Amino acid sequence: MPKSNEPKTNRLLAALPDTEFRTLLSQLELIKLPLGEVLYESGKPIRYVYFPTSAIISILYELKDGGSAEIAIVGNEGIVGISLFMGGDSTPTRAVVQSAGAGFRIKANFFKTEFDHSLPLMHLLLRFIQAFIAQMSLTAVCNRHHSIDKQLCRWLLLSLDRLAGDELVMTQDLIANMLGVRREGVCLEALKLQKAGLITYTRGRITVIDRPGLEARSCECYEVVKKEYERLLPPTIAI
Repeated sequence: MPKSNEPKTNRLLAALPDTEFRTLLSQLELIKLPLGEVLYESGKPIRYVYFPTSAIISILYELKDGGSAEIAIVGNEGIVGISLFMGGDSTPTRAVVQSAGAGFRIKANFFKTEFDHSLPLMHLLLRFIQAFIAQMSLTAVCNRHHSIDKQLCRWLLLSLDRLAGDELVMTQDLIANMLGVRREGVCLEALKLQKAGLITYTRGRITVIDRPGLEARSCECYEVVKKEYERLLPPTIAI
């Protein structure tokens, strides 16, 4: 299994043609991504784009009253900072490390130049963006129409797809903040999943012990998002 300090652990980098990969490799910087670190703030210029390898990044929208909700996550399947090459150097969202790990970053100006001049890189990233938009759209639908237990199952599965093992290090407060719901609601639903034999939860560590059962309990949103990534991205980075 690839190690998190190898660029091709990120499936987007692994899918690049050799010429494009070598060009980016010369500028990639390996970094640690500790829990809670902010990669970019709402309205602030984006200085780097990030390719997570073992970390998971949460893309959040925060309200003026302090409330927030997660609109998408990015792990080893993708890139953080897409607004840079979509016509702007900032975004109204916030990117925060949801699960600690490692990744690579590259300076925004260099990456923007490569995106503008490399058709293979451009085409790959545009397909990723389409899948990313599908994830955001389904998250909005799910949060509006589905119960907390189904949202929690979807969220756990999406996070698990972006990690090497079956364990997530997540507090109930963090999960509630990501889903935009009350902590008590997350606590109740997590206990239900544990009693059903789908997960174990102790001291901020969630271990999935029955993934098929978790998938059966989730809403259709998870499967739709998963299939979109598989449809739009090369097989080497299907999740």
